[in-house]
Amino acid sequence: MDAIVFGATGFIGRSLVAELLTRGQRVAAAVRNDTLTPWLATQGVDTGGLEIVAADITRPLSGLPEVSDVYNAAGRFAFGLDAPEARATNVTGALNVLEWAAALPRLRRLVHISGYRVSASDGRPDYSALGAYEASKTEGDIAVRARADELGIPLTIANPATVIGPGQYIGLATLVENLWNGRLPASPGGPDTFVPVTTVDHLVRFLAEIPTSPRGEHYWVLDDSTPLLPELIGTIARHTGVRAPRRTVPVGLLRHLPRKLTGADPETLSFLSTDRYPTASARAFAATAGLEMPPVADALRAWSDELVAARFGSARPWHSAYGFESVAGSRTWVIGDRHRPGHVLLHGLPMNADLWAPLAARLPGPVLAPDLPGLGRSAATSRSVDTWLADLLSPVRTRPVLVAHSAACGPALRFAVDHPDRISRLVLVSPSFLQAPAPRFVRSGPAVRMMRRMSAARLARALGVPEGGEVESAVADLRRPGVARRAAAALRTDITERGRSRALLDRVTVPVQIVAGSADPLVAAVACPVVEIDGAGHYPQLTHPSQVARYLGASSAVSGG
Repeated sequence: MDAIVFGATGFIGRSLVAELLTRGQRVAAAVRNDTLTPWLATQGVDTGGLEIVAADITRPLSGLPEVSDVYNAAGRFAFGLDAPEARATNVTGALNVLEWAAALPRLRRLVHISGYRVSASDGRPDYSALGAYEASKTEGDIAVRARADELGIPLTIANPATVIGPGQYIGLATLVENLWNGRLPASPGGPDTFVPVTTVDHLVRFLAEIPTSPRGEHYWVLDDSTPLLPELIGTIARHTGVRAPRRTVPVGLLRHLPRKLTGADPETLSFLSTDRYPTASARAFAATAGLEMPPVADALRAWSDELVAARFGSARPWHSAYGFESVAGSRTWVIGDRHRPGHVLLHGLPMNADLWAPLAARLPGPVLAPDLPGLGRSAATSRSVDTWLADLLSPVRTRPVLVAHSAACGPALRFAVDHPDRISRLVLVSPSFLQAPAPRFVRSGPAVRMMRRMSAARLARALGVPEGGEVESAVADLRRPGVARRAAAALRTDITERGRSRALLDRVTVPVQIVAGSADPLVAAVACPVVEIDGAGHYPQLTHPSQVARYLGASSAVSGG
C-alpha cells in the first residue's frame, strides 16, 4: 500500500482517504468499525485501491500492511472528557502510531494531525485549566515531537484550525446552532476574538501533498483572512436570515457565569483568543503545491447551508441541492432546481418543504420546493407572498406543474391566474379554502405556545400522519423564534382569503386538478377534476405518496405536461 490513515472514519480521516484514493493511491484505512466504505460509496469514490484494516491505536500496533506514508488523523475530539479517556487516543495512541511507523523499512513521512492551539513548550499542559481535550492534544504534540527526534523519524505535524465542511457538527457548529435557534444573545469573547477556519477539502489536499514537502517543517493550516468572530457570526446570520447579536461578552465574564445561562462549554473558552498563528510556511508550501483556499465567506455560507439542511447532525437531507437564496428581499430556504423544475411544490401548515420528500422521491425529473416566507427555515419578509412567489419563479425556464398544499393553495391560485403562461397546470392538494376550517383553538395564542412545545410524536398524532423526519423537521422549525407565531398568523390569513380563493378557481385558465383524502373531503362542489384518496387525511403526500405520485403522473399524461 502507498499510505495508511489512522482515524479513517473520522471527519478529517474519511475525507483524506477519499482524496488519496482519488489521486490513485493504494490506501489502508485503519478503523475499529467499517463505517468508511458506505460513506465513500455515497461520495462516488472508487474503492478499488482501498484496504480496510482493524486497528486500535490505544494499544501497541502490529500486523498492519507495510506503507511509505503514515497519516495519524485519529483523535478524540470532544469536550467534557476525563483525562484518561482523552490521553488514551490523543497521547498514548499517537505514540503507538509513531512506534509502529518507526519500524517501517520504507517510511517516507509520518504526518501527525494536531491542533492550531497546541503549544510546542516542554512542560506538561494544565489539564484543569485547559480541559482534557486541548490539554491531551498539547501533550500528544510534545510527546510525538520528542519521540520522533529520538528515533530520527521523518515527521511533519499539521496544525489545522477549526475545520468546516459537510459532516462537521461540533466545535464552532454549536455556536452556529445556537445562533440559528435564537439562543445566542451575545457574541462570546471580545470584538477582536479570532477563531480561524479552514475547509476540509483544502485541508485534505494539503495533507496529501505533505509527504513531498521538506522534512522538518510543521504547518499551521488555517485561513488568516477568517473574519473576527463577531463578523464571522454576522456573515452567517446575514446569510441565514437570522438576527446577529449586537453585544460581546468577555471571556473573563463568561468563565464566571453559569453554563446554563451562557450555553458555553467551559472547555471552549480557551479557543476565544486574539492569538495569531505562524502560517508563513504553510502558505508558502500551499503556493508551491498549487493549492488555494476558497474564499472564507463563501465557505462559511456553504457550511451554514449544510448545517441547516442536516439539522446540525440530527437528520439527513433528502435532496442534494439546497441552500439560502434571496427571494423578494427575504432569505429563503430553497430545495431543488430553481431553473428547470418539472414540479414546483408549495407546502402547507405547519410544515416546511420537507413535507414533500416522500412524494418528490417518486416524481420524474427535478423539483423545486421552497420554505414559504417566514415559515420553516425561511426568514420573514415585508413583501406579499404573491410578490415572493413571482420572484421565486422568475428564474424558471420550464413550464412546471405547480403543486400546492392546504393554505399554500391560495397563493398558487393567484399565481396561476396572473401568470398562466408560466405553468403547465395547477394541482391543489387538500385545498383549505374548500375544506372545513381549522378549529379556532389552532389559531389562538395558546396554540402558538403549544406548537413551540410540541413533540414530533404529538404533532404527528394531531396531524394524522406517520411520525418521521418530515414531522421532526417541522417541529424543529416551530421551536425557532417567531415561526409558530407566523404559522398561526398564516392560518388566520387563510381563513379570511377563502372566499377570494373560491372565486379565483373559476378564473384559472390552465388545467386544474384537486387531490383530497377521503377522511378530509371537500365541503364545496367544484367544476375541475377531483381525485379522492381512500383512507387519506389532510396530508395525502405524507400518508399515501405513491398514490399521489401516480395521480400526478396520470394527470401529466392527460394534460401533456
